[in-house]
Parts: sequence; structure tokens; C-alpha cells
Amino acid sequence: MSQISALQRKSILSLAETLCKQVRHFSKTEVVDLIELYYELLGESAAPGKAVKGLDRSKFRYFLFKTFDMTDSMIMDRVFRTFDKDDDGFISKKEWVEGLSVLLRGTLEEKMKYCFHVYDLKDDNYISKEEMFQMLKDSLIIQPTDEDPYEGARELVEITLKKMDHDQDGRLSFDDFEKSVREENLLLEAFGNCLPDTQSIETFEQNVFHKQVQ
Repeated sequence: MSQISALQRKSILSLAETLCKQVRHFSKTEVVDLIELYYELLGESAAPGKAVKGLDRSKFRYFLFKTFDMTDSMIMDRVFRTFDKDDDGFISKKEWVEGLSVLLRGTLEEKMKYCFHVYDLKDDNYISKEEMFQMLKDSLIIQPTDEDPYEGARELVEITLKKMDHDQDGRLSFDDFEKSVREENLLLEAFGNCLPDTQSIETFEQNVFHKQVQ
């Protein structure tokens, strides 16, 4: 990371010292590596003397696509919103490390909260039938001859709701989601791939946490 100045390096080490005490799952050295990657993703916008608010949506989406092979535009936007906790349109260094802590090494509890937030499109603490349909409608193979090309998606929503809606109020609360996932872990990503697979995580960590494997 020759592009990082001595002053930036000192700042990174200081921030890593703080973050590794606040964020689970990463050592100080790993936090340093993640912050250095953050500066790489920022590119020229992080040059000395330039005011940088953080990682914007387009750069973050490109990272998700290139690194974890995420392709669903709606899901990637929701992952961005989940990382961007203060909702200012940028991912700060702290939000970056916190988000990756869950994405890469989160417990089941952390991942359930993360996935539910991704799928809660209206941010009202429920996943409605309409939200399920929006997320599932493009995931099925649609026959051009079908009178209703989304009939399969509507049926899938009904089946999923019947399986996961434990209190039978026609929508999913976090309690419904948690109970369903604990019964069947595959339901964690019931409405779209928002977590990287094991191979992608291993590759990412091998590439980024270089100091850990040398």
C-alpha cells in the first residue's frame, strides 16, 4: 500500500486499535488490512487533501459484484443500506469493518438480523407479501407464453408465507423469520443471495489478510 502516506498509516493503526475492541471477529491486524482495502476501493478520491465522506453506492456495489459475485441490483442496494447504518449515503470506515464482520464471520444470530434487514425493503420491521414478490419475481425462469409471467413467483410467495408466517398475520416479523431459520437454516437467504458463499469468503480472506498467511 505505497499510496498510503505515513500520516494515513498512523491514522489507520490508531483507528484499528479502537475498532478491534468494538467489532467482533477481527484482530487488529485484520482491521488494518480491511481499512487499507477501503482506501484502495476509494481510489483517487482518497488522495491527501481531498475530503472523503466514505464509500459510495456504486463503488460498494462493484465490490460486492467483483468479490462475492452478487448480481441482484435490489439486493445489493439493500446490502448497502444495511452497511450504511447512519443512512448518509456513504459507508464509513467503521461501518465497513462492522458490516464485513457480519458478512464474513457473523454468528447465526448476527446473520439473521442482517438478512432480515436486507429483506425488509420498507424498513418497517416486517417483510410483507409485496416485498417478497418484489424480491422473488425475477428469480424464477419465466416462460414467455405464460399469461401471467409472475404466477410462479406469486405461488412461491404463498408457499413461503405459509411456511414462515408462524403467527399467521400475513407478513413476517423478525420472530417469524428467526423461528423459521432455526428450524431450517436454508431459509436464511429465502428471498435472495445477500451473503457470500464459503469459497468466496476463503478467497477474500486469503487475498486481503495477507499478513495473516505469510
